[in-house]
Amino acid sequence: MTADTFSTHSASRQEQTATGSARTGPAQRVALVGAHGYGARHLDNLARLAELGLVELVAVADPRPPADGTLPDGVTTFPSLAELLAAGPAPDVVILATPIQTHAPLALAAIAAGADVYVEKPPMASLAQFDAVLSAAQQSGRLVQVGFQSLGSHALPALERVVASGEIGEVRGVSAVGTWVRTTGYFKRSRWAGKRSLDGTDVVDGVATNALAHAVATGLKIAGASLATDVASVETDLYRAHPTESDDTSVIRVRTAHGTVLLCALTLCADEQTAPSVTVHGMLGRAEFFYTEDRLTVTTPDGERTEMFGRTDLLENLLACRRSPGGEDGLLSPLAGNGAFMKVLEAIRTAEQPRAIDARHITWAGEGDDAHPVVHGIRQHMRRAAAAQATFAELGVPWARDLPGELTAELPGELPDVGAQTPFTVNGKVVAKPADGSRIAPTSSPRPYLHPVSSLAGTVVTDHLPEDHVWHLGVGIAIQDVDGVNFWGGRTYTRDAGGYVWRKDHGRIVTRAVENGDGSQTETLSWLAPDASPLLNERRTWSWAAVDASTWRLTLDFELTPSGPDPVRLGSPGSNGRPQGGYGGFFWRLPAVHGAAVSTASADGEDAVHGTLPSPAAPWLAWSGTFRGGESDGGPATLVFLPGAFLAGAGAKQPGDPWFVRVAGYPGVGLSLAWEQEATASHASPLHRTVTVLVADGLLSTGDIEQLINTLGESL
Repeated sequence: MTADTFSTHSASRQEQTATGSARTGPAQRVALVGAHGYGARHLDNLARLAELGLVELVAVADPRPPADGTLPDGVTTFPSLAELLAAGPAPDVVILATPIQTHAPLALAAIAAGADVYVEKPPMASLAQFDAVLSAAQQSGRLVQVGFQSLGSHALPALERVVASGEIGEVRGVSAVGTWVRTTGYFKRSRWAGKRSLDGTDVVDGVATNALAHAVATGLKIAGASLATDVASVETDLYRAHPTESDDTSVIRVRTAHGTVLLCALTLCADEQTAPSVTVHGMLGRAEFFYTEDRLTVTTPDGERTEMFGRTDLLENLLACRRSPGGEDGLLSPLAGNGAFMKVLEAIRTAEQPRAIDARHITWAGEGDDAHPVVHGIRQHMRRAAAAQATFAELGVPWARDLPGELTAELPGELPDVGAQTPFTVNGKVVAKPADGSRIAPTSSPRPYLHPVSSLAGTVVTDHLPEDHVWHLGVGIAIQDVDGVNFWGGRTYTRDAGGYVWRKDHGRIVTRAVENGDGSQTETLSWLAPDASPLLNERRTWSWAAVDASTWRLTLDFELTPSGPDPVRLGSPGSNGRPQGGYGGFFWRLPAVHGAAVSTASADGEDAVHGTLPSPAAPWLAWSGTFRGGESDGGPATLVFLPGAFLAGAGAKQPGDPWFVRVAGYPGVGLSLAWEQEATASHASPLHRTVTVLVADGLLSTGDIEQLINTLGESL
């Protein structure tokens, strides 16, 4: 029943009426059920429409009658809709501004009496209730409008035109983000507030179904999902910081029947309230609709522009449609057109209980009824979720639930069940966790990787799905150009464009088999093009062991061979024309590091090290500093990278690959397979590389590093 807060925009009479003319004929008789809360706004709107001669408010039903002088003269009050309808004759339109759990029975009663219905959001408390009311309305020919006011915004058709024109390019996805504040008093306003059920009856209150339901409904509309059949799947990741039953901080991911992904990241536990928005992400730019303000901002390489729009009042739209033949087709928020929203609500209704966010991750602000929880870092978590199309659990947010078992990759045909991969342990401590990458968004080139990787003291030294580059995934192998297919993620650098462009060229790497040994894991992998055709076969072996009480080593050995008979070329932005941009191959994405220092035995700093070749005199690269560990400093650590060309025994025949180093823009280290020239993998000459990384607690000097390497001996 409660609604998002909307600013009021003046609009011309022509703008206010969407279909036909609500003025034709006598004023339409309207009854309001629920005169308090949001019902008070309906009273104000009805007064406006009465002055225009469009409506006559004939009755109000509420067990708590409005205060004297609130209603116009001649308006009859009743304690219930049943008594109102029994007094007859039925009004033309019944407005339901009542608790969520009452919407379905009241709507059915109004329809049975011969009235059309305007029902506040969410329309019903379950999909079964929705189906029952929809069936009754269709059989009786009654109109039902749902109070998602944002769907009356004139920015929506303008946004449609922006997308259709190709101004922002082909759509990559849609996201809805809402960061709001709700106090303890908000949940005290009624018995049903913050409840999933009440006295055995579904309520399904929550951030996505009620408080920020407009974000979900508007996002679905923009993503092209209106009917229930337009939704292919709904995934929920629900949490709460308030001491309530319902969720107040959640991610909802919807896949539409035609393949568009809508990611909704919503919270009522921000530090301050901001205008929620729905963004269409295109290959060339983006369009962001701030639905509470009817504001549309379009951003392209040519710049940014912002436009303000008017809005059609949904009650006025319903009145106009009642006067028009086939009026249901003109409704801006018809009940049937909310089937997609009800699929989302049903997924939330049937999901497991929202998980309580640990108090360690919450700060309370304000006092008494004005007190409200602020989830630490929630703004960044929301931005990451929207950018990566990922849930809080997939992001590894500190308070999120653990992910369930590994998923089967969404590919044509059946993939073998390789089972869950086990964490890597050293001295009884988990130091790395393998992920199969099946949950990664297609535009981030899904692939297996390690994350989190930790020191023996527990300092996390990897990052994945970071806000700056959501396609960076812990430790693994990624190549941007494999015979024209992007296995790195994100935009592709092309020589023709002379820059990065979004293309539908993302491949994925899937795990076919896993062999677990004592301190080792060998994976058989397939590198698949966008059409799922195989390009490369890979055999990848991880091995790990303790070095001393504060250091352990991780070794990666991999070999790439073509899936078909012909050689496969391996390229990079550098080989495609970008100076100093030859990344691709082994890559380690680090988290935020305070006081980061990068060095080899002969050079210090990013500029001096980036692009240099390891040599017998400088065979290693070290990265040290104080690493971030979740919400607090994790501690000092040093990573020492040793390419296989300089390891004793293994890989002596491997070529030396240049270092790829980033410090200022983001923290990352790689060894580049194709710095300026393409590499090739063939059956006669598979591409084979080995790299070892020493993960040490503390800040190591050059002497410490040299001594540590010397102690390794033939163990490498």
